[in-house]
Amino acid sequence: MADRFDVIVVGLGALGSGTCWQLARRGVRVLGVEQFELGHERGASHDTSRILRRSYHTAGYVTLAGEAYDDWAALSDDAADKLVTVVGGLDLFPPDAAIPIGDYTSSMAAAGVPYSVLEAAEVARRWPRIRLPAGTVALYQADTAIVPAARGTAAMQRAARTHGAVLRDRTPVVGIRPNAGPRGGVEVATADGHRHRADRVVVTADGWTNELLAGLGMTLPLTVTQEQVTRFAADDPRAFAADRFPVWIWMDDPSFYGFPADGEALVKAAQDCGGPPVTVWDRSFDPDPARVDLLASFVRATFPGLGRAVRSKTCLYTLTPDRDFVLDALPTHPDVFIGLGTGHGFKFAPSFGRILADLATTGTTTSDIGAFAIDRPALTEPAREPSWLV
Repeated sequence: MADRFDVIVVGLGALGSGTCWQLARRGVRVLGVEQFELGHERGASHDTSRILRRSYHTAGYVTLAGEAYDDWAALSDDAADKLVTVVGGLDLFPPDAAIPIGDYTSSMAAAGVPYSVLEAAEVARRWPRIRLPAGTVALYQADTAIVPAARGTAAMQRAARTHGAVLRDRTPVVGIRPNAGPRGGVEVATADGHRHRADRVVVTADGWTNELLAGLGMTLPLTVTQEQVTRFAADDPRAFAADRFPVWIWMDDPSFYGFPADGEALVKAAQDCGGPPVTVWDRSFDPDPARVDLLASFVRATFPGLGRAVRSKTCLYTLTPDRDFVLDALPTHPDVFIGLGTGHGFKFAPSFGRILADLATTGTTTSDIGAFAIDRPALTEPAREPSWLV
């Protein structure tokens, strides 16, 4: 059995769901396929809060983040769901931080984004539940916000279907290959025996990307790690509410980040890129107690009033060596496009959807994605040493 679409999207986490939405709202005939159930917890698009921020280490990222705010607003309108909660954000730089504050201030200044640099005493005055080590400075950006993971992904799926997208879950892809027929394009074979044909295919499969590319003779140097988030009890949950407490990121190695209480009386925090390498098939869903203890020690020392770790949940990061994204066509198969968010892409999901929709329909985009090319040195040089702090 065979059917034909303009574009097929493989993988319906945040990036794939965003791509289906952006294609369908343009009237493109799009099929989205997902090997598991929609909203599954085996990847990186589940659970609750994610950070949306303008503060980044290059001007290109800052500019793209500005586009993400616009695209989240468009999604909120289209899905009739308020998806962005502005709370303000602090990037916290201890003395001799592993991540240079100058990269952030210069990038934001170049992009015209306002910010403030605060001493530790001023941070404590404005947010009494934050106690920073001597010499720590904070970069404050008022627009930093929270966006919902599972609910945001579901909103993109709902909006995609409203515009006519066909989304099929529990439909594993067993092969992608160029279509030898007279119309060309690409054929996607699924485990139910169907052959789906399209002019273009977009692969947004995260940790499963290389499995899908193997039949096309392509392998990317990706590392999959198992990460985890933990929620902490607060002595006074109101003191950590979204109107009193900011998003924060500890800009050192190890790097930690966290949120105000959002939807419940617990406070969520995590270590960035602290987990072990795994595969998508041998990963565990059990949190590592030692990593919970490491995070808890930092949280209790830095945020008076946070104490017991209540529960933890795991997820996967799929990382490039330089931790930059991939938004590009395969060099040898220009009708197949790849989207990878490398563990910090959820905030850009509606924008990635727009960019991948641009590429799949016109071959170009107005967004500056030169740094995310699939043939850049970090993805082609052998044994490239990874650098994941951003």
